Order: sequence, then C-alpha cells, then structure tokens
Amino acid sequence: MKSTTVVRTLLLSAFLAAGAAAGPAFAQINVNISLAPPAPQYEVVPVIAPGYVWAPGYWAWNGDRHIWVRGRPIVQREGYRWEPDRWEQRGNGYYRHEGRWEHDGDKKPKKAKKDKHGHKHDD
Repeated sequence: MKSTTVVRTLLLSAFLAAGAAAGPAFAQINVNISLAPPAPQYEVVPVIAPGYVWAPGYWAWNGDRHIWVRGRPIVQREGYRWEPDRWEQRGNGYYRHEGRWEHDGDKKPKKAKKDKHGHKHDD
C-alpha cells in the first residue's frame, strides 16, 4: 500500500474516531478525487414494504479505489423524497454528494381512505 494511502487512512480513522467520541453530529463530508467513478451498476429493485422507499446503490471512494455500495430500503419521510448519492465533476476533480432527503415542495402525501369495512384504499 502506498505511504500516502496509509497516511490518509490513518487520518480518516482518527477523524472518524474523534467525531464518534464527540457525540452525534450532523456534518456532511464531500469527497474530492481525480478519478471518475464507473457507470452505475444495474440493480433489481425488490418489492418495498409500505412506509419505505428505495435508496439506489452508488459508487463510494475507499481511499484508493471506487467500491459499489448496494441499494437499500429506507424509512420514508412524509413530505420528502430521497435524493440519491451522486458524483459531480468540477474541473479535474469529482465530488461525491451524499444521498439526502429533499422537501417535496407543496405536495402532501395522500392519506389512505378506509371503506365501510375498515380496509384502507389509496385514492
């Protein structure tokens, strides 16, 4: 392993350990690298349970190469939509933006109506 990779890995480990010891913090870490991520991999989206949405897979950077992180179901947030992880090219570098919840504008989720037997039905 290259010495620069070892140093980066040690620094990242120390940073993550210090952050974990400091308690919960809500910070976003952007990664800047000069190697473009590969094309996204095709994933079969499974049937998702009610109250969940699919967060698609993405390429992450592990310090010396891209690794594929598989998609997964996540708990849905009412009034929000999931904006998936993505890479953006700026000049000679690539920046990763972590997936996040985006407010879904003025759209309000539809509530399921119950019929006379108490069964729920979508509009």
